[in-house]
Amino acid sequence: MTDDRDGTSGGGDQPRRMPPSIQPRSGQERPGNSRPAQPVRRESVRPQPAPDSPAARRAYPPQNATPPEQPRPASSLGSAAGQAPVTTAVAPPKRKRRHPIRNTILAVLGILAVALTVFYFWVDSQINHVDALSGAEGTPGLTVLIVGSDSREGWDDDGTEGARTDTIMVLHQPEDGPTALISIPRDSYVEIPGYGANKINASFAYGGPQLLVETVEGVTNLTIDRYLEVGFTGVGEIVDALGGVRLCYDQDVDDKLSRLKWKAGCHNADGKKALAFSRMRYSDPLGDIGRTQRQQQVVGAVADEIMSPATILNPFTLVPVVEAGLDAFRVDEEAGPFDLAQVALAFRSALGGEAVTGTPPIASMGYSVAGVGSTVLLDPEQEDQFWRKIANGKFKPGAEVGGVG
Repeated sequence: MTDDRDGTSGGGDQPRRMPPSIQPRSGQERPGNSRPAQPVRRESVRPQPAPDSPAARRAYPPQNATPPEQPRPASSLGSAAGQAPVTTAVAPPKRKRRHPIRNTILAVLGILAVALTVFYFWVDSQINHVDALSGAEGTPGLTVLIVGSDSREGWDDDGTEGARTDTIMVLHQPEDGPTALISIPRDSYVEIPGYGANKINASFAYGGPQLLVETVEGVTNLTIDRYLEVGFTGVGEIVDALGGVRLCYDQDVDDKLSRLKWKAGCHNADGKKALAFSRMRYSDPLGDIGRTQRQQQVVGAVADEIMSPATILNPFTLVPVVEAGLDAFRVDEEAGPFDLAQVALAFRSALGGEAVTGTPPIASMGYSVAGVGSTVLLDPEQEDQFWRKIANGKFKPGAEVGGVG
C-alpha cells in the first residue's frame, strides 16, 4: 500500500526518504556528526567548442587566414526591378597629376642657368686686367675712375709709353643722393705724387693707371673702388657691333685733324664716325671741355645700347658686342663680371635726368706754366667743398655743376 504523502510504499522495513530541501549536500555531515560542514568551492568551467565546429573557427581563426570578403552593396534599382544585384566597382587609385607647363618652365630655367654660368666664365676669362688700385682706405659709396685712352699701341704693352688720357671721368654713386659723373679736364694743373705739379694726364704717362689713380684720389679726396680704361680705338668696333649709335651735335664740323665731317643735328654714327666725334676738339669752341662732353655722349650712347633689351636678349648681338667691349676695356686687378655689371648700372644711372654732371670749378682755361705750357687751373677756393658735396650727394638731382667761374 502506498503512502500518498511521500510516495513510498507502506512497508515498515524500508527507511523513509527525506525531502530534497533537507537532504545533506555533498561534502556535509549528516545530522549527528560532530564536525561542522565546510563549503565546497566550485570553479566555473567554460565549455569548449568542438575543434572543427563553426564556433571554434570563429573563436580561434587560423593565423594566415584572410578576412572574409565583405559583400558589396547591391543597387537598389536592380533589387527593386527583380534583377540580379549590381555591385559598385571600386575606384582605381588616383594617378599623380602632371604639370607640363611647370616642367617646361623648370627645364627652360635650368638651360638658362647653365648658359649664364658658361657666359660668366667666358666673360671672366676674357677680361683685361691691369694693376690700378692704390689700396687706400675706402670712402662711402661707389667711386669709379673712367679713363679714355687714345693709345694706338693696344693692350699688349704697359699702356704708358705713347698713351694719352683724353678723358678722365669720376663716377660716384653716394650712399644717399644722386649719382654724379664729373669730367676732369686732361690738362688740369694738379700735384702728381713724386713728380710735382703738372697736367693730370702726365701722371698716366709717368706711372700708368696706378699713379693716375693716386693723383685723382689726391684731387677728389675719394678712394677709387673700380678702374675702367676705355681704348677709344676699340670704341669703333663696339659701335659697329651694335649697328651704330645716335649722336647729336648742334654745329657743322669739317675738322681735318679728327677727320670729322658733321651736319648740325642728330645722326646715326658708325664706329669710324663715332671715334672721330669723340676726338674732335680744335673745331669746338669749348675746346677740351667740349670734347669731354662729346666723349661722355659716345660712351653713354654705347652703354644705353648695350643695356637695352634688344641687345641683352639677343645672343647674336650680345656676344659680339661683349667680345668687342672686352677687347676695348681694361679694368682693375680685382674686378670681375659682377663688378663690371655694377659699374654699368651705376654709369647708366649717371646718364639719366636725375644725375649730376659737369666738371670741377675752373678758375682759368688758359693758365700758363713755365715748362708745362697752357693748363686748366681748377679753382682752389671751391674745389674741396665741391668734392665734399659730390661725395655726400648734396647737389640737386639733374644739376649741371662746376665749369668756368
